[in-house]
Amino acid sequence: MAQTPRRLRSSTVVLGGMGVLAATLSACGSDPDRRCVDRDSYDYINGYKIVADQNCKSSGTSSSGKKRGVSQRVDADWYYDADVSGGYADNGTFSRSEAVDRGGFGCSGSGSGGG
Repeated sequence: MAQTPRRLRSSTVVLGGMGVLAATLSACGSDPDRRCVDRDSYDYINGYKIVADQNCKSSGTSSSGKKRGVSQRVDADWYYDADVSGGYADNGTFSRSEAVDRGGFGCSGSGSGGG
């Protein structure tokens, strides 16, 4: 006795397609990985020194802090999609839009052209 293949209802197909679309859009809309770094601390071998996130809270402008009674100025900014190692971040970008364009499933932006 041969069985006929089960047909999916159109509503099931539509809902499945909506799930794929939602996953694609959420991948593009998510924030890239970011670290707050001191822009003046670049080291050729290590990269930028990571500082406390509170230094980057005010839209990437310079802020000052106190450490052992000495005022220290930090030129802090968000550094996106960086390789992080030992308190340093390297090979990233200070441009959030560039970081979003670099990654994510189905996002517009640069892709591997293979050439």
